Amino acid sequence: MAIKTNRRKLLGGLAATAAAPAILSATRAYAQTPTLRVGHVSPRTGPLAGFAEADDYILEGIQAAFSGGIENNGKSYNIEIISKDSQSNPNRAAEVAADLILGDEVDIIVAASTPDTVNPVADQAEINEVPCVTTDCPWQPYFFGRNGVPGEGFQSTYHFFFGIEDWIAATLDMWSKADMGTQVAGLFPNDADGNAFGDPERGLPPAMAAAGYTVTDPGRYQPLSDDFSNQIAAFKEAGCTIVTGNMIPPDFATFWAQAAQQGFNPKIVTIGKALLFPSVIEGLGDRGNGLTTEVWWSPHHPYTSSLTGTSSRDLAEGYTAASGRPWTQPIGFKHALFEVVADVVARAEDLDDPAAIVAAISSTNLNTMVGPVNWDNGPINNVTKTPLVGGQWQRQGDGFELQIVGNASAPEIPITADLQLLN
Repeated sequence: MAIKTNRRKLLGGLAATAAAPAILSATRAYAQTPTLRVGHVSPRTGPLAGFAEADDYILEGIQAAFSGGIENNGKSYNIEIISKDSQSNPNRAAEVAADLILGDEVDIIVAASTPDTVNPVADQAEINEVPCVTTDCPWQPYFFGRNGVPGEGFQSTYHFFFGIEDWIAATLDMWSKADMGTQVAGLFPNDADGNAFGDPERGLPPAMAAAGYTVTDPGRYQPLSDDFSNQIAAFKEAGCTIVTGNMIPPDFATFWAQAAQQGFNPKIVTIGKALLFPSVIEGLGDRGNGLTTEVWWSPHHPYTSSLTGTSSRDLAEGYTAASGRPWTQPIGFKHALFEVVADVVARAEDLDDPAAIVAAISSTNLNTMVGPVNWDNGPINNVTKTPLVGGQWQRQGDGFELQIVGNASAPEIPITADLQLLN
């Protein structure tokens, strides 16, 4: 990384030597107020675009918060954010991350929104020894999906989010609210999330079996599948009254439509990832009412921004006022990414030394918009967890509201409604 820093200084020096006096003046101003570059990768387009729906709003607010610079060791640093679209494609995510690292020469890189974006970005950062912070991906697909070794972990890459064990706990808490049977239908795609959630040792099946449930798992399906008839037939034969798993929105929409056509009517459906977004639920019409999912962040969360002092409710309502659209869960975590960046920039001993930036990341102890972020308290190397509760989409007026119906693991987050079984 010293080579990268020296190359940047060398190129700056050559440009200054060849430039006209006006450019020399600008170069001296740059030296007085240095700029630290932050790369940002998220899926602006493609099937995961819902995760990045609020990117423009969040980045605009963060850039305004950074407009006065951040002080480090008595010197003010300008912060430049360079954002690129992964197009919901892991290969593209790796490509734009490499562009940010090698072309734009970012000092820190951040990424969010499922393993398809987070993992390839973190891998590029690790290879190139660039400090990296990621979120919006359960920690098991992040850590084990990148071949992480417990006790060793990674050198440059750090992650904050919940784990599959937290998802299971929140789900079982919701299911305990009513009698809905014990036969569970499992829907797990052949991708990083699906393989982690369906893992026979670390995933949902063994944990649910320990809690008294029986999971019917017909095997991995390919993402963007157009036929779930075999899965539905297996679920009906097993007498499943519960559906769970982890899917992208198009796959759930296909499954849920075919379930209705083929007479499969469970009492409760709890699906990760696919059911996070209001636009998906609205697209399902009446069949969106009563679906359940995890809740990582909401206006009801009792947290405020360490960067702006904004409350969770104010951030959510601010987005709705600016966009005319309902709040979405990634809003809080996108904001929190840059809270961590600001805190790290302020505390790093030497912003010209990537190792010093990594050391500042690893020693983070910050109360953020999504709760505490402290890598000393993680379940495994390079990972720290944030609170998780259970939620249900319930009809409210002309639309739907994501209500919190279970909070056993995070009682500081209030329950807002009772669980309702599907008709």
